[in-house]
Amino acid sequence: MTIYCEIIMIHIDPDRCKRDLICVMECPTRILEQKTKEAPPVLVRDGESLCIRCGHCVAVCPHEALSHRDIPRDQIEPVRPELQVSFDQAAQLLKSRRSIRSYKSKPVEREKILDILNVARFAPSGHNNQPVSWLVIYNTDELRRLTAMVIDWMRQMQQDNPAMAAQWHFDRILAGYEIGMDGICRHAPHLLIAHADKADPTAPDACVIAASAAELGAFTMGLGVCWAGFFRTAALFWPPLSQALALPAGHLPYAALILGYPRFVYHRIPPRKQLSITWRT
Repeated sequence: MTIYCEIIMIHIDPDRCKRDLICVMECPTRILEQKTKEAPPVLVRDGESLCIRCGHCVAVCPHEALSHRDIPRDQIEPVRPELQVSFDQAAQLLKSRRSIRSYKSKPVEREKILDILNVARFAPSGHNNQPVSWLVIYNTDELRRLTAMVIDWMRQMQQDNPAMAAQWHFDRILAGYEIGMDGICRHAPHLLIAHADKADPTAPDACVIAASAAELGAFTMGLGVCWAGFFRTAALFWPPLSQALALPAGHLPYAALILGYPRFVYHRIPPRKQLSITWRT
């Protein structure tokens, strides 16, 4: 029986290892090397400090020969081939997804939101930093209060930057709001905000990618999502709203999604612009 030593970050069972070098070739930071054909790979010098804890080595080994100190075995899930989707299934998922702007008043179960965000944890991030945190505005009354702050920002922008306000038709949104129409959060019951430390250069992309994963996950559950661009912009530039969100110090909101049960079902997939592509061969 192999005894796993906590001092060693990566341990390779010499009995299981087939010396196929898959882990060596797949490591993104190239911290594994095989010194002799007879011996399993080992860490290079300074390998522990260079490791980004992505789990590639553990995930790719077909022989389960590799253990990683920071990736507990009881938290590793097997890939289940029977659940893999075909290209046609993935294509329909991606093409039939709609930005939902009409919602039922029914709240989304917290367990479903947790499932969605737990899947979004696996979205890629630069250098595997995983910088994304989430703020869930679950209380609908609170969301309406925050939406009113976005309206206040729009009114101020009409004075401070009328050209931008006109470009984005703030006048129509404000007029609709006066008669009970919500052009900001569309009367959705909930709002999800992906935020991260602004000092992390990977944060903006990571939040957008994670939010995209959450959107697709929500769609598979029969939920509706729409990107709340006006809300996110106001949260960045309107102090009353940013203060009300009370994000951790140094954090910025990089993506915002309204969420709820759609009022209507979509039955067809409209066309999009033709593919624009340049091949360099």
